[in-house]
Amino acid sequence: MPLVITVLRDLGTGVGLLGRGFALVLGNRRLLVRGALPALLTSVLLFAGLTALALFADDLVTWATPFADDWSQTWRTVLRIGAGISLVVGAVALSLLLFAALTLIVGGPFYESIAEEVEDRELGGVPSAQEIGWGRSAWIGLRDGVLLVLRALVWAVVLFALGFIPVLGQTVVPVLAVCVGAWLLTIEMTAIPFVRRGASLRDRRRVLRGRRALTLGFGIPVYLLCLIPFAALLVFPAAMAGGTLLAHRVSAGAPAGRR
Repeated sequence: MPLVITVLRDLGTGVGLLGRGFALVLGNRRLLVRGALPALLTSVLLFAGLTALALFADDLVTWATPFADDWSQTWRTVLRIGAGISLVVGAVALSLLLFAALTLIVGGPFYESIAEEVEDRELGGVPSAQEIGWGRSAWIGLRDGVLLVLRALVWAVVLFALGFIPVLGQTVVPVLAVCVGAWLLTIEMTAIPFVRRGASLRDRRRVLRGRRALTLGFGIPVYLLCLIPFAALLVFPAAMAGGTLLAHRVSAGAPAGRR
């Protein structure tokens, strides 16, 4: 029971950190505008991609499951619904990671300024904070984005295969997919505040893994809110502010590596 209470408390704390991020950007128009501008262009690309997926998902599932053509209609329908759900959630997770990576590459200096201002105003600054700059932030965003997308591809294959299992594919798999997508998205969204502390991607993953429930409490609402068309214009600035608070909380006392 104490473990359950701890997990629930950390989940709630993670949601609260995102709420504080929203409060910070809604209370400061400059932060909101800075974070929304880079997300505007990439939001158009994300929305177009998801719309195309919705239009052609049925054809893709039918093409991927020719072996079910001779099955009874009931089992064929169950199979293809499960496969379709797995396809959509996997593609959405990949799209959001690509969207986040591209947004951070385009708007690196904007998001670095948000992280710096939040740290100075709310956390008293970061001793010996590293300046990132656009070139380095673009490289970090590209490299981390590629590595995380590769991980997401592996998960997408696994989840797509699990989607063929009746009942499990329509219930557990979508929930697991959201958790995986939220986890990877949070790793990406906290890149700038961690790099300012001298932490590598490996350090970031290790530290966040130590507070998994807290990380998911923050990441799951970010992930779900980003599914709303153009909501990222507000969510991304808030997630950067909240992600900065999250990085500060989980890295307290954790040794930072070198990038």
